[in-house]
Amino acid sequence: MNKSIYESPLSSRYASDQMQYIFSPDKKFSTWRRLWIALARAEMELGLPVTQEQINQMEAHITDIDYDMAAQKETELRHDVMAHIHTYGAQCPEAMPIIHLGATSCYVGDNTDIIIMRDGLELIRNKLVRVLNALAQFADKYKALPTLGFTHFQAAQLVTVGKRATLWMNELLQDLDEVEYRNSTLKLLGCKGTTGTQASFLELFEGDHSLCKELDRRIAREMGFEATVPVSGQTYSRKVDAAVLATLSGIAQSACKFATDVRLLCHLKEIEEPFEKKQIGSSAMPYKRNPMRCERICSLARYVIADAANPAYTTATQWFERTLDDSANKRISVPEAFLAVDAILNIYENVASGLVVHEKVIEKHIMEELPFMASENILMDAVKRGGDRQQLHERIRLHALEAGRNVKELGLTNNLLDLISADPQFGLSREELTAHMAPSRYIGRCPEQVSDFLSEFIQPVLAAHPDALSDQAVELKV
Repeated sequence: MNKSIYESPLSSRYASDQMQYIFSPDKKFSTWRRLWIALARAEMELGLPVTQEQINQMEAHITDIDYDMAAQKETELRHDVMAHIHTYGAQCPEAMPIIHLGATSCYVGDNTDIIIMRDGLELIRNKLVRVLNALAQFADKYKALPTLGFTHFQAAQLVTVGKRATLWMNELLQDLDEVEYRNSTLKLLGCKGTTGTQASFLELFEGDHSLCKELDRRIAREMGFEATVPVSGQTYSRKVDAAVLATLSGIAQSACKFATDVRLLCHLKEIEEPFEKKQIGSSAMPYKRNPMRCERICSLARYVIADAANPAYTTATQWFERTLDDSANKRISVPEAFLAVDAILNIYENVASGLVVHEKVIEKHIMEELPFMASENILMDAVKRGGDRQQLHERIRLHALEAGRNVKELGLTNNLLDLISADPQFGLSREELTAHMAPSRYIGRCPEQVSDFLSEFIQPVLAAHPDALSDQAVELKV
């Protein structure tokens, strides 16, 4: 590894080998060659002067790419596609006359980009399923454990630890739906020619329009697609890239929300991300246990969300049948979005699989706030014993204000129950008031909601993707 030149941290620190391969030169240029073979085969089958021997020679050299020769040819020709045609032709001299017959550069470039995005989305889908599986186990384990709910990051009515996890999962389910929709609707560019008119193929097929259409269909089938785009200029519409990156941005948004929640819970000392025995939280403060993995999720997510604007601007600024100002941007923005989301999901699974729950701290925080939350039940109990609802409501309001001052201004514990038990208008003993302090009385249907959500929505997804669950979790590099 050459340490004297820049290297993307997405490759060296964050993304998996699987995703890096999908966007590698080997994947790209071997796919170019598979597309040239698909073109040649379809042309042969439709009556053009292409032989099986030529195709056999091409098939024998799909992966043994001479990158040195390709680089030398590109320096000479200043054209990457022509450089690789000559490189391929040098290995397949009999096939050289028919390689790329009738096609323009976007035949290999754009079709390969679609294939790579399809494969990248499939990997992302599998990783989403793995994260959902990890969160499902967590949610089920803690479906009945009460915890403070927060609105505006102020204590609100109780929820459960597991119910909160279903909120994270529900957003990921939406992302999974988006990924599957996006992948199911991807279409190849096909063979459309220099301005999308298929004029070169109409000439090759001597004016037979049906053969031009059949050529597209056969190439699509060989490359694993149901269809090609119905009309195009030289390229497929860059709205495809914008839509795909919007989907990736959605995943980043969901992951960032999860990671932010965990960071806040870490501050409260209620839930923490995994922390290894020899892990150092701070170079200066040995006691620190910083939520660095969740912080990394948020950091990478911010990049993806911003990066998604790139193909949107590119789409908006294309001219007529094509311009080339998309190329340099596409080479960077699309792969890096995929690599970053891949990294985000690797970290997400790692964190979700090892979340540490501090139940005693959670209980302590609940008991500090529960007297306020129990006040309505206490009010109803006192009314049942003959009290005046309006008078008692006012008495509780005053006692709550005093208890709040004790907590916020004097740093004392919440003494609302003591104040109410000492008030003769309520006629309730301290023991009777304490009976209202069982947290499980205030979590509503949380356990049932978790169970229903897991059985009705999550289990079908997990059952539909057993291969995703059989994969090994990616070990984090840092």
